[in-house]
Amino acid sequence: MVDFMQKTRRLMKLSSVIAKYGFDELFKRGELERYIPKNVKRKYSDKIDEINSCTFYERIRMAIEEMGPVYVKFGQMLSNRKDILPEEMIIELQKLQDNVEVEKVDVKNKMNLELGIEIDDYFEEIEEEPIASASIGQVFKGRLKNGEKVVVKIQRENIKPVVEIDLEIMKNLAKTLENYYEDIKKMNIGNIVESFEKVLNEELSLNNELRNMQRFANNFKEDDRIHVPTVYKQLSNDRILTMEMIEGFKITDKEKIIEIGQDPKKIARIGLDLYLTQFLKYGFFHADPHPGNIFLKENGQIVFIDFGAMGKLYPNEREFLINLIIYSLKKDVKKMVETIQELAIKFEVPDERKFERELYGIIEMIDDGNSLESIDIVTIFEKARKIFSNNQILLSEDIYLLIKGIGQIEGIGRHLDPNLNINEVMQPYMDKIAKERINPINIFKKETRKLETFSENWLTLPTDLKTILEKIQKNELKHRHEIIGFEKFQKTFEELVLAIIISSLFVGSSILALANIPPKIFGISGLGLLGFIIAGIMGINLFLKSKK
Repeated sequence: MVDFMQKTRRLMKLSSVIAKYGFDELFKRGELERYIPKNVKRKYSDKIDEINSCTFYERIRMAIEEMGPVYVKFGQMLSNRKDILPEEMIIELQKLQDNVEVEKVDVKNKMNLELGIEIDDYFEEIEEEPIASASIGQVFKGRLKNGEKVVVKIQRENIKPVVEIDLEIMKNLAKTLENYYEDIKKMNIGNIVESFEKVLNEELSLNNELRNMQRFANNFKEDDRIHVPTVYKQLSNDRILTMEMIEGFKITDKEKIIEIGQDPKKIARIGLDLYLTQFLKYGFFHADPHPGNIFLKENGQIVFIDFGAMGKLYPNEREFLINLIIYSLKKDVKKMVETIQELAIKFEVPDERKFERELYGIIEMIDDGNSLESIDIVTIFEKARKIFSNNQILLSEDIYLLIKGIGQIEGIGRHLDPNLNINEVMQPYMDKIAKERINPINIFKKETRKLETFSENWLTLPTDLKTILEKIQKNELKHRHEIIGFEKFQKTFEELVLAIIISSLFVGSSILALANIPPKIFGISGLGLLGFIIAGIMGINLFLKSKK
C-alpha cells in the first residue's frame, strides 16, 4: 500500500519539476494543479532564460531526467514508439541516461543478512566497488572458493516503495491527461503505462530474472552455439542474483572476432538464427539485444546477458505472427490484413483498401535477393508503425519489444556482414512450419481442439437459449435486422462439419486397426488403412480450403 504522505511529497516534487520546465499549463485542469507550489516560478527565476532557450522537446527530456529513474526508464521505452511520437521527441528521448549515483553497500553483510549464510564460507573474495550501477541495482565482481568467477547483482535499498509510488502517480497522471486531451487519448497512453508497470515489476524481481535465465537455458540446452550464464540459486533471492561472470567481448568487435579465428559473417548468421529461434520457436525472446548485452566467447559461443525483461508471445500471437510472415512472403495483402486484425488489441481502419495499398508498398521494399545492405529493416518497421498509427491499430507491448529487438539484431548483422540475407536465414523456419501444418497428426490435433471447443459451446447452448427466452418474455431483447459476417460463419460451420467427419474417420480407423480386422496390408487392417488415407486427404483438403 502506497503511503499517503510519501505520495504527497513525491507529487509536490514532481509538480515542481514540471513547472520548472514550463509545463505547468498541462495540469491547470484536474486535481493535480493543487500540488504545484505557488512560488515555483520565483524559485527558478534565475534559470528561466536558460530553460527558455531550450526547445520544447529538450525541456521534456531535461524534466524526465530530473524526475528520476522510473520516468527515465519510461522515456527510454517511449523512445521506441515512433508510431505515436514525433521524430524530434524520439531523438531527445534516446538521449536519456540513467544518471544514478553509486550507492555504498557492505556487500558481505548485505548477503549474510539477505541469504542467511556466512558469505566467507562460499566466497574467496568479493569487491566492494560496483562494476556497474543502474537505477534498480548494482553489480559486483567476486570469486568463489572453487575459483569460479562470478558477478553479484544487488538491488538498491528501498527501491520498491519508490517505484510503487511513482507508478501510481504515473497511472493517475495518464488517466488525467487522457480525460482532458484527445490527442493523448488517441496515443493509448494508459495502456502503455500498464505495460510499462508490468515490465518494471518484472525487473524488480531478481527471482524473475533467475527464472528467465533458467527457461532460456532450457530452450537452448541442445544448441552448443549459445552459452547461458550459470546461476547460483543458493546464493540468490529476490534482491540478490549471483551468476557466472562471462569472459568475452562485445559481439560487434569485428577485429577481435577475426583475431580468435572466427568469421564475422558466420557469427552474424548464427546471431540472427538464434534470435529467430527465440520468438518463432519458443515465443520467449530477449527484450533488449543491443551490443552491450551480447558477448562472444573465444570458443565462438554467443552469450546473451541481462534477462530482467524478456518478451513473451502467447501461442496464438506466435501463430498469427508466423502467418503474417508467410503472407508477406507470398505478397497476400488481404490475408495480411486479416491476420493483423486478429493480432491487434485495437483495429480501427477507416479505409481498408488504402490500408492494403500501404501494406503492399512495404512488401515491394523487400525482394527475395535483398541483403541487409540494400534493406533497411529499421526504416521498414518505422514505415509499418506509422501506417498502423495512422489507422488506429494498437498491438501488444511484446510485439513492439520484438520489433525493437529485430531492429537491434539487424544493426549487429549489418555491422558484421552487410550481405547477410534475411530471407535466406528465415526460409528454413518457414519450410519447417509449412511441413508441420500439413502433417496429418498435427491437423488431427488441431481439429480435435476445434471439436472440443464446439462441444463446450454446444453444452452452453441450452443456458444461452434460456437467457434469450427470458429476455423475450420481459421485453428486454433488442433485435437488429443485420447479419454481420454470415459468409465467414458459413465457412467456419462447413469446416467444422468436415473436421467432425475427419475426426470420426480417424477414430473409426484406429478401432479397425486395433481390432486387426482382415484383409490386412503390411500387417495392418486394410479398412483401417483406407480410413486413415481418406481422413488424411480430407484433412489436407480442409487445410487448403481454410487458407483461401
